[in-house]
Amino acid sequence: MAEGETKALSYIPEVILKKRKHKEESLALTRKTQLEFGKYGGKKKKVEDIKRPEHFIKEFRDKELDLIRMKQRAKRPKSTSLTPKSNLLFVIRIQGKNDMHPRTRKTLYKLKLRRIFHGVFMKATAGVLEMLQTVEPYVTFGYPNPKNVTELIYKKGYGKLNKQRVPLIDNTIIEQALGKYGILCLEDIVHEITKVGPHFKEITTFLGPFALSKPKGGLQGKKAPYKDGGDTGNREDEINDLIEKMN
Repeated sequence: MAEGETKALSYIPEVILKKRKHKEESLALTRKTQLEFGKYGGKKKKVEDIKRPEHFIKEFRDKELDLIRMKQRAKRPKSTSLTPKSNLLFVIRIQGKNDMHPRTRKTLYKLKLRRIFHGVFMKATAGVLEMLQTVEPYVTFGYPNPKNVTELIYKKGYGKLNKQRVPLIDNTIIEQALGKYGILCLEDIVHEITKVGPHFKEITTFLGPFALSKPKGGLQGKKAPYKDGGDTGNREDEINDLIEKMN
C-alpha cells in the first residue's frame, strides 16, 4: 500500500471527532451522576439514613408494646369518658406513627381512618365505643353540632359511586346512590346524619372520610386523654372547637 493511501485512510473528519468528544463527555457526566446519586438516579443514602440492627429491634419492641397496651385497654372496664351523651360521634385520627402494631392499624382502617387528620361520622354503638377505646391514643372524638355537620358535608364531603371518588356537587349523584332510601339531596344527608336516622349506615358507607386540615395552633402532641391535658379520647362538645380549626 502506498504512503499516500495510508495517510488518506488515517484521516478522520473534524465532524466525527467533535461527535466522539461530545459522546465521551456525556458518558463521563453520566458516570459522575451515577456515583453521586446512585446507579438508577436515586438519591444516595446518607449514613444516618441506613437503618442499623438496633433500630429494627427498637421498632419491633415498640410494635409489640403497642399491641400489649391495646389489649390492656380492651380488657379494662369501659371508661365513663366513653359513655355517649349523644348517638352521633365525629372521630378524627390525630396520630399516625409507623411503629404501631398491625392490629392497631387494622382497627383504625375498620373505622375508615386510614390517614392522619381524617374524620368520620359514627353512630355511638357498643362495638364502635370498644374499638375507640382500643385505639384511644390515636384518635379524638366528640359530639358535633348541627352547624359543623352541615359545613363538613358541604365543604369537604364526597361520595363513592361505582368505586370512584365523586364530589357532592350534583344532587343527581346523591339520588343515584341513595335515592332508593329516599335520600335525594345534600339537605337530606345533613338531616339523616344529624338525627342519626334509619339510613345513617347507608349514608356513612356512601360518604368517604373527611380530609381535614392541620389544626390552627397545632395539638398538644400528647397521647394522654383530653381530660388530662392531652389530645386523645372524648372531647364531648369541645370537639366542635377542633373541627372549626380543621375545617
